[in-house]
Amino acid sequence: MQKTKLHLDVIVDVVCPWCFLGKRRLDTAIAELDDLDIEVRYRPFQLDPTIPQEGIEREEYIIGKFGSADALDEAHARLFSLGADVGITYAFDLIEKSPNTLDAHRLIRWAAADGLGDPLWERLCSLFFEDGADLTKAETLIAAAEDVGLDEDEVTMKLEDGVDLDAVKADIAHAGRMGITGVPTIIVENKFAISGAQTSEVLGDALRRIASELDATKS
Repeated sequence: MQKTKLHLDVIVDVVCPWCFLGKRRLDTAIAELDDLDIEVRYRPFQLDPTIPQEGIEREEYIIGKFGSADALDEAHARLFSLGADVGITYAFDLIEKSPNTLDAHRLIRWAAADGLGDPLWERLCSLFFEDGADLTKAETLIAAAEDVGLDEDEVTMKLEDGVDLDAVKADIAHAGRMGITGVPTIIVENKFAISGAQTSEVLGDALRRIASELDATKS
């Protein structure tokens, strides 16, 4: 029997801790849906496109955006617990700079063309949230790309030449026109939206229900 195919556009930002959590939960859900053929493509979003390319010192950014340095402590405490359940060790105290994520999204676009979008997205999130890596530095991005199998010289050249900068901005604008204001958001078959870092159980149930609905319309 042929498996039902589902195409997922997962709209995310690499500096969104809930996106990292949601990605791990989605991975778990998909692994348990072995009767479905699920294709995932990561789409770019920027939580804050106003951050300059060189980034902003983390504490300064949090105070400016949320009013105090400890404004996110409660959310971070919750994420420590939830992250541990899916193998993420959040280390928010190691993050020294809030980056603009356009270049990171460009890398993911190139990786996706080689079938490496998933591992690069995972690598960038792990570097930022678990190691406190500075994603404003080209050498950090290039090393991450090389880690998953991209060519270092090609990535360096593309970053310097501004390749796909306009295309990534256009993708982000498209998400805005779709009414997406928060991430993660999963768009299934360009018809159904699943918002937030839902549990793997909720995701699995939703994807199975959507697959059943699609099968019913074909029969």
